[in-house]
Amino acid sequence: MISKKLAMLVVLALLHLLYMKAPTSTLSYDDKPPFKQNVPLLPRTTGSMSTTTSSSSSVVSDQQEKEESDPLVPPPKATKSERISWFRRKLPELEILKSTTKSKRFHRRVLDLYNKNCSAQFFMVWLSPAKSFGPREMLAVDTLFTTNPGACLVILSNSLDSPIGHTILKPFIDQGFNLVALTLDIPFLVKNTPAEAWLKKLKSGKMDPGSIPLFMNLSDLTRLAVLYKYGGIYLDTDIIFLNSMTGLRNAIGAQSLHPKTKTWTRLNNAVMVFDLHHPLMREFLHEYSTTFDGNRWGYNSPYLVSRVISRLGHKPEYNLTIFPPDAFYPVNWLKIPSLFKKPATTREAKWVEKTVHEMNKGSYMIHLWNKVTRKMKIEEGSVMHRLISTHCTVCGNITESHS
Repeated sequence: MISKKLAMLVVLALLHLLYMKAPTSTLSYDDKPPFKQNVPLLPRTTGSMSTTTSSSSSVVSDQQEKEESDPLVPPPKATKSERISWFRRKLPELEILKSTTKSKRFHRRVLDLYNKNCSAQFFMVWLSPAKSFGPREMLAVDTLFTTNPGACLVILSNSLDSPIGHTILKPFIDQGFNLVALTLDIPFLVKNTPAEAWLKKLKSGKMDPGSIPLFMNLSDLTRLAVLYKYGGIYLDTDIIFLNSMTGLRNAIGAQSLHPKTKTWTRLNNAVMVFDLHHPLMREFLHEYSTTFDGNRWGYNSPYLVSRVISRLGHKPEYNLTIFPPDAFYPVNWLKIPSLFKKPATTREAKWVEKTVHEMNKGSYMIHLWNKVTRKMKIEEGSVMHRLISTHCTVCGNITESHS
């Protein structure tokens, strides 16, 4: 009886230690390299790409973060033929697929912005309603300009290119930041690219748009097309910037690595840096056009860039740099919540201090994985609060989350 009680006490003690210990580092490596512009090229994975549950789940988490916009959301559980019929009925009202008087000003307005001698050209895409552009998105814009002074940002968004959008973005305009929200002209963006044929087929009404909300796939197409057309840096809107990106060229980030070989197993398209008319961007557009699948999460986005670079990224003429996860995705979607919590003990406070130092030194940004964190409050004293407070200019609503 005594031995059983003793065994039970030992188990309880171990459980106590397990749950009370301070968090371990959330960065990707045990030995973190110092922050620098020219991180060595990661070796390309030689075998088949990882299709583990965790990788798939992370893509789903990333993809599902965007809010649905009714005209572009197919009926639930519809068959292929039902979706095609639905889409044909919706086509006349889908302004986003048309060149309109307003959207035809897109190119001129981009050039007008770039006449301001931008230190770097950034693009974001926002296809949700303007009112959904909330505190986290505002912090993304704020920290972008704080860490990249003199940069120019184009937000491709029909909803933000409006009086309401102007009011939302006014705090940044008042600071003198080079920022503009522009109505998309998708026909113009894909003209003379491999994706032009895809758009023509979609608009014919003979193509299955898929069960995934079309605006998600249009967002993936738009980011590829605008980078090919203009060159620069594409960024998702759930990012906190920590260091300048103005020195980067022709780069993409690994989201995950093989634990033993340290070769990449998954790339992510939330951050892409490419020159004007870069041939790899054209390959992305060709892959999108010829392999499009509107029914598979991530297939036309992270999995697409992973497929193409797995086949072609090693070619020296592409001059491609694949950054390790620490650069763009230092914390995965499972561990990101720990960065939002304030320390409760001295040990946790030391962990916060160490993590803040490591991220400031070794990362360009933090991807927030909004599907996981969008409703989480950023607690004062947490890693996120510490980092944002020292990398923002407007600094409004740091602790607020999406309601």
